[in-house]
Amino acid sequence: MPKSSILDQDPSAGPDSQINSEPVESFADILSQYEQTSSHAGEERRGFNGTVVAVTAESVLVDIGFKTEGILPLADFTKAGETVKRGDKIPVSIKGRDPEGYYELSRMKVERPRDWSALEKAFADKAPIAGVVTAVVKGGLSVDVGVRAFMPASRSGAREAADVEKLVGQEIRCRIIKLDTADEDVVVDRRAVLEDEEREAKEKRYSQVKEGETVTGTVRSLTDFGAFVDIGGVDALLHVADISWGRVNKPADVLKPGQEVEAKVLKVDAAKRRIAIGLKQLQPHPWDLVGEKYKVGDRVQGTVTRLAEFGAFVELEKGVEGLIHLSEMSWSKKVRKPADAVKAGEQVEVAVLGVNQAERRISLGLKQVLGDPWAEVPRKFPVDSQVEGIVTSLQKFGAFVELAEGVEGMVHVGDISAEKRINHPQEVLKVGQTVKALVLEADVAKRRLRLGMKQLVPTGLDEYIAEHKAGDVVTGRMTDVSGGRARVELGEGVPATCRIQSDPAGGAQSEPANDKTDLSSLTSMLEAKWKKGGASAGATRDEAPRSGQIRSFRIVKLDAALKRIEVELA
Repeated sequence: MPKSSILDQDPSAGPDSQINSEPVESFADILSQYEQTSSHAGEERRGFNGTVVAVTAESVLVDIGFKTEGILPLADFTKAGETVKRGDKIPVSIKGRDPEGYYELSRMKVERPRDWSALEKAFADKAPIAGVVTAVVKGGLSVDVGVRAFMPASRSGAREAADVEKLVGQEIRCRIIKLDTADEDVVVDRRAVLEDEEREAKEKRYSQVKEGETVTGTVRSLTDFGAFVDIGGVDALLHVADISWGRVNKPADVLKPGQEVEAKVLKVDAAKRRIAIGLKQLQPHPWDLVGEKYKVGDRVQGTVTRLAEFGAFVELEKGVEGLIHLSEMSWSKKVRKPADAVKAGEQVEVAVLGVNQAERRISLGLKQVLGDPWAEVPRKFPVDSQVEGIVTSLQKFGAFVELAEGVEGMVHVGDISAEKRINHPQEVLKVGQTVKALVLEADVAKRRLRLGMKQLVPTGLDEYIAEHKAGDVVTGRMTDVSGGRARVELGEGVPATCRIQSDPAGGAQSEPANDKTDLSSLTSMLEAKWKKGGASAGATRDEAPRSGQIRSFRIVKLDAALKRIEVELA
């Protein structure tokens, strides 16, 4: 006996209902009669080919052989990664009419089975079939696929309960996963078909995307290393390094889910299903104008982005970084690491020291904008001036003393003490100690200052100067007479200079001393006469000055700071 469809049954018929004595018609016969006698309203569910007649910004108009065209959303093609143009033939089905009278179409590429044999074949081939969702039932949905079928909610492809209800009235593609002809039990699965379609669309999209082209996509998710962007059914990776020419710490700082972006396709690996895109590649490279914008000697503002052992990187603008080398951070030798001078995120003013546009390198200097402290050394620390500073380091050959920010002098080990011999500065000095010294030599070009500490220790000369004044008459011994000047020893370690007028008869004579007078004996001999300012000893006023003479002198000038004494013959 032929099987009958649930469509053949009258739900209102009871046990006492009159039964037609004529043979029961088959499902195929009933469906055939229905198709032959139905109007266009009955034909609206059938699948057939239509012809594209127009493409607008949002819709595709299709000629389906009726007086009124059908309409499809353009988004259906875009999401599938397909293009459509006038004249294309496409399979469609009619879902209904919109308020403007156009037929609402769906792109159904399969038809509903017309009999049980077609259902059995679709089940055996695992082929997709078309159906219409008719109602929400317990546990799922009722679907008309020629017979009444059940679709579990979990296999509907809808993620939310509200989305399940929205399927009612929609034409869907599904697959038969259970078929019992005896009990007319049919179960269908839409989710599997959607997954297959999505997989096919992705495969097609991977083959369509070309390196170098510009695509539009939507940010789907963010990670620490980048963002995943949907570019028409497939995800592409936007790495954090390709978001901007400037440094981006986190993608979330500049992007957010749902944001639409335009990007350039950098690489496509269809086999591994990987697509890499970049945003910054659509923008001009900032280094193209670096040569024009930054000149050597310019002072510019920047932000310290990161620190390395050898220096600090400074962002001058997005995509343009320069390096402050460790040696260019301070005039002082104190900077051992970049963190001693700058911090990440700090705003700094720097000087442009060099620009290499080809290699994309800019050399920057921090100390240059602070001024060279050595330029003030001749004025602030002249030779023979007394200075004070802090011992910064000790070496075997001497000690380094900081006199000002960026200015250090060196006290040689032999100039530390006059009282004893020192083998290493650490015997009498320590780092951080404040000391006083005398500037012995200054070389600004070589940035060198030689200092002496022992030179500040009081000597016989200091005592002599302290005990005398200009105009005092003292006794001394001439040690060298030449060129109108004579060197005079007023005592041990007490030198003086004397200007001598030339003698018209023969001039001053310069004779080497015939005897090597012991200075200690001289000191004893002259000791009493220094303080008395007595008469000359060993020579008369009329004798010509010569080396070795002991004579009386008048003090003309005493300079305690420079430790100088000038005298004249008395």
